[in-house]
Amino acid sequence: MPALDQILDTILDAVGNTPLVRLSHLGATTRTPVVAKVEFLNPGGSVKDRIGLAMIEAAEKAGHLRAGGTIVEPTSGNTGTGLAIAAALKGYRLVCVMPDKMSSEKIALLRAYGADVVVCPTAVPRESPQSYYSVAERLAREIPGAFQPNQYFNPANPAAHEATTGPEIWQQTNGRITHFVAGMGTGGTISGVGRVLKGHNPAVQVIGADPVGSIYSAGERFTPKIYKVEGIGEDFLPSTMDLSVVDRIEVVDDKESFLMARRLTREEGILAGGSSGSAVAVAMRIAHELDDSNALVVVLLPDTGRNYLSKIYNEEWMRSNGFLEQFPTHSVGDVIGPRKLPAFIGVLARDSVRSAIDTMQNYGISQLPVVEPDGDGAAGRMVGSIQERTLLDRVYRDPSLVDSAVGAAMDPPFPTLPRNAEIDDAFDVLLGGGAPALVVLDRDQPVGMLTKLDLLEFVAQESRTRHTHR
Repeated sequence: MPALDQILDTILDAVGNTPLVRLSHLGATTRTPVVAKVEFLNPGGSVKDRIGLAMIEAAEKAGHLRAGGTIVEPTSGNTGTGLAIAAALKGYRLVCVMPDKMSSEKIALLRAYGADVVVCPTAVPRESPQSYYSVAERLAREIPGAFQPNQYFNPANPAAHEATTGPEIWQQTNGRITHFVAGMGTGGTISGVGRVLKGHNPAVQVIGADPVGSIYSAGERFTPKIYKVEGIGEDFLPSTMDLSVVDRIEVVDDKESFLMARRLTREEGILAGGSSGSAVAVAMRIAHELDDSNALVVVLLPDTGRNYLSKIYNEEWMRSNGFLEQFPTHSVGDVIGPRKLPAFIGVLARDSVRSAIDTMQNYGISQLPVVEPDGDGAAGRMVGSIQERTLLDRVYRDPSLVDSAVGAAMDPPFPTLPRNAEIDDAFDVLLGGGAPALVVLDRDQPVGMLTKLDLLEFVAQESRTRHTHR
């Protein structure tokens, strides 16, 4: 039987003391060691577990929150979870107000803890009555016994990191840390940790990762822009952000953040969220810039990738938002290039249906474009198509059709793409548009055809090539 002093009284006692993990694969091309503070190993799955209890206890001590009261907080989800764990143990009701860009997993998680969730539009100014900040303030006024911790202006937020996260990092690195990298949201984490580290060694560099469209990196040039990474960046300056301890701010866009998060998962086995991807992208910039074995970069990973399975770890979502290009270096011309068949096979509108059938049999294909030749005898304007699936039905109903001209039995023309179009465009045409084939053009002249089977074979070949070269 284990000793009683190894048993925690509540799950809140499991918050903190998260490990540092070396990023050996991502850091293989630099001499600078990069280690990650893995904050998603907190019970609620994020660094915000550290401030949830701290803000509630500060409110209780100040008399702002009493038994049976309601906590109302504007949150991107993680602070809400930290508050929800503490509220569940202390018997408070929790109302979380969130912007609508947050993942469905975060909303479901908060509801699982018993919180009420109110979703508000993202694309409105902070001062708008519809913004999640304004809605939270209104609910805090209207609900009897309600209190808003307000992580953006609550000194207990950075104080929690001064008391726990900062000292942990200093002790875990034996004071060897030279650079600390973290995302910039409310500012509580980077400010609290930065104060501690600089208190021990003023030479430690504190670097913030900021999304495109945030006020921190834009400064006086700030104009609000919508970004999809969650939990970092702001459109106003919270009082919990102490910019005096931040030595440098690096901007990271959504695509780089999400692709780095996916690399972190697949190369290091660390399933982290998009803001972790932002921070790691900056940490790797710093590491390559230094290329110094005596330096030590610590990057904080705020939350788990399990909150984003429907987004950054979903291929369809990534592709539809332009963050993932399956074959960025290939064109449709690459697909038709290596074939042994003639570059382009078509029939004339005046040819007989029987000759079209013979052509399809000779080449083992199931559809043909129908063209009208130009003055030089080359394939010219496409006027239709012959397709095995519809031709069979027509000939079955009228066998004499085989001796008619193709023009009497043809379907509409196939869609076209230029030879230099990206292969992703071919996927969109054949899968999204539902066409059985498309015609590839070079200077408006047809030079080949692509079918779904052609793309499938190309993908299979690319997959074999990638695995061979790993």
